[in-house]
Amino acid sequence: MASYVEKIARLQAEIAAAPAGSSPRVGLAKSTSNLFRDRAPRSAPRIDLKHFNRVVAFDRAAQTVETEGMTTYAELAAATLAQGAMPCVVPQLRSITVGGAMAGVGIEATSFRHGLVHDTALALEVLTGDGRVVICRPDNEHSDLFFGFPNSYGTLGYALKLTMRTQPVRKFVQVEHLRFSTAAECFAAIANLAAQQDVDFLDGVVFSADEMVVSVGRFVDEAPYVSDYSFERIYYRSLRERSSDFLTAEGYLWRWDTDWFWCSKNVGAQHPLLRRLYGRKRLNSVTYQRIMRWNSRWGLTRALNRLRGVHAESVIQDVDIPIDRAAEFLAFLHAEVGILPIWLCPIRAPDAGATFTLYPLAPGTTYVNFGFWDVVATREQRPAGFCNRLIERKVRELGGIKSLYSDSYFSEDEFWSIYNRPAYAALKARYDPAGALGDLYAKTVLRA
Repeated sequence: MASYVEKIARLQAEIAAAPAGSSPRVGLAKSTSNLFRDRAPRSAPRIDLKHFNRVVAFDRAAQTVETEGMTTYAELAAATLAQGAMPCVVPQLRSITVGGAMAGVGIEATSFRHGLVHDTALALEVLTGDGRVVICRPDNEHSDLFFGFPNSYGTLGYALKLTMRTQPVRKFVQVEHLRFSTAAECFAAIANLAAQQDVDFLDGVVFSADEMVVSVGRFVDEAPYVSDYSFERIYYRSLRERSSDFLTAEGYLWRWDTDWFWCSKNVGAQHPLLRRLYGRKRLNSVTYQRIMRWNSRWGLTRALNRLRGVHAESVIQDVDIPIDRAAEFLAFLHAEVGILPIWLCPIRAPDAGATFTLYPLAPGTTYVNFGFWDVVATREQRPAGFCNRLIERKVRELGGIKSLYSDSYFSEDEFWSIYNRPAYAALKARYDPAGALGDLYAKTVLRA
């Protein structure tokens, strides 16, 4: 395998060989994607970064790991678990890449303590739109790009290598499932648990207006049994069936991946017979993404909806709401959207330090991420993005923010009032002056 240094040398040689005055057309050539917004087909990249996909080094004493940007979290977690550690935040799907989580917004059940993926980064090396490779740290001459990179979705550059914080792990995770019948009780419990030092993982699921489960995970050295949710058993159902559970550390990290939370139902993978036909190796987010993209390309679901006289709107969103407004937002979802289940994941924004430019959270504030992913179908024809627009307005009203991995419907003025147009323009002028990597609004809202 080529070393990272050799890969950088080869990349710089490719950039130098580009025609004079042209911008390098770079790309990732990924076979899967965790973005849920369709874009027009694009020409093949002149420079392909898919080979930047290895773990470089693990430092046990410093509790850090260096990894290339196209490394998946499945690969990164396997490498660190073998050393008795894990990245401080491991997004819930195996196929998410480290660079993708840094350029987007990565979250999981450790976020109540460690924040989002980008809050755990110490340094990154970025290929910019004008062909430079720059090292970005919070305190160096490229600190503006370090803090501007999250939520930029490739429009400011591509992460070639990242240094991330890790934490020690133990062999097993014990999970307690706590049940609540009101939103007020649920979010009060989340706030209380997030302040407890002996809690290692914290998330939850809303099954109905009067059934919410908060799951509390703690590392342990021994387990009386171990549950396996990688094949026939379905994790999210266990929340309603059990009051406590034991998983291996690895099994806990990927508990949601087998069924894409609960969205595997849309491809029949929760039917016992079809589940066996899929087999253990195909029950995962990669398989479901490929099916989803095939369906999007050929329009099978759209054709069926037309035959049924149904107007369907895809509502796939993750939004972060201050915890003191979380009950209000949940009531809105029940009344106006109606999607269930809903994932809950608390996030604590860091107390100090510079704010991440394109994803500002109030320092020291606890937010709750609401994840809801389904289709809203009606017999009446509605304007495009009807439900998504309602959600966007409510999120703004409550002082929240949404990540941009799926459909967005903001006007240009609305968008830039949230995502800091002046700061973004300054970053584009410094790192992509020719606009080779495209514009954030055009990419995430207009799907350009």
